[in-house]
Amino acid sequence: MTKRASGPFDVKLTPMAPESGAVEAAPGRMVLDKRFHGGLDATSQGQMLAVRTPVDGSAGYVAMERVSGTLDGRSGTFALQHSGTMTRGAPQLVITVVPDSGTGELTGLAGSMTIDIAPGGKHSYDFQYTLPDAP
Repeated sequence: MTKRASGPFDVKLTPMAPESGAVEAAPGRMVLDKRFHGGLDATSQGQMLAVRTPVDGSAGYVAMERVSGTLDGRSGTFALQHSGTMTRGAPQLVITVVPDSGTGELTGLAGSMTIDIAPGGKHSYDFQYTLPDAP
């Protein structure tokens, strides 16, 4: 049965130095630090690669993050994979749990997440997931 967890989260993006020898048009790199509240009470760390285009409102990014905490009271870790594009201001984002990345009481976790950024920069998530019943 699919379950849902939602709530706000705080995010800090820290630019990383370009790789040695990187060309000017190389992807930008960022460190992600997040704090989830609500049904997912957790922290995460990750990295993001992003490219902006000369066309206003068009860009793309990929990211990987490791989440550690509790999901509806069950503790463990899992990984999230992001793939996002913006086409002239129209966003498309897919965030999925990396298969078989769950540990502890989150072993067997599968699912996907959406995020919303409200005016003023407030972030929230909606996480739809499946998890085997606890033993």
